[in-house]
Amino acid sequence: MPNIAGWPVAIGQEAWSSNAAANKAHPLGQPGVTADGRFYRYCLAGATSLVVGNALQTRVEDVDHDNIAVRATAIGDKALLITTGASGGALDADEYADGFAVIDTTPGLGYLYKISGHAAIAASTDGSLNLADNETVQVALTTSSKITLVANPYSKVIQHPVTTATGAPVGGCTYIITNAQYGWIQSGGPGAALIAGTPGAGQPVTTTGAVAGALTVHSAELSSVAHMMVTGRDGKVLPVQWLLY
Repeated sequence: MPNIAGWPVAIGQEAWSSNAAANKAHPLGQPGVTADGRFYRYCLAGATSLVVGNALQTRVEDVDHDNIAVRATAIGDKALLITTGASGGALDADEYADGFAVIDTTPGLGYLYKISGHAAIAASTDGSLNLADNETVQVALTTSSKITLVANPYSKVIQHPVTTATGAPVGGCTYIITNAQYGWIQSGGPGAALIAGTPGAGQPVTTTGAVAGALTVHSAELSSVAHMMVTGRDGKVLPVQWLLY
């Protein structure tokens, strides 16, 4: 069981700052909240600096790391034993550090484990994923089990792309965070976002549209990430209520 703590949270890296080194007080995804209810998350920017007013998403999914073969792993073990897939199945060292493994095929179906780190693992090779402190395997895994890996959602966040999402939405950029540096993005409460189209005041808006980094009129296939606080004006950065706490 992971350690679960409540409020308050001490903040080590100040808002409006972009730092090359991670602050040891903050794991990726650490929440921060202002007295007026604006909600933030500690993140690492991807390969491109984040743009103020842009909607953001997780790094792009790597489908070569879905449905990975598992070797027998006992209850109480501190690592998941895997065999990578062929071709693109290789893992770079710590590629999924601070990320998660989900058991997608029984035995062990449905359990999620946080990964603390791992060595590089070549394609079609046996390797192991070390689990975070206080987490151990809860149901014994066999060669019938399979896992899907996902990076920490706040590691290497990027501008939300046009037309088709390639990851999950995580919030909005409130100040410039330099590429490959750490800072705070907003995920909840009153904020500002680039708008595509003219959604009405109070209307739910979503991230995938014809303009990269913009919020647009909500569609049935996509989840709401914010509500308009004013009437939308195309191409403007406007007040929204973020809903991604």
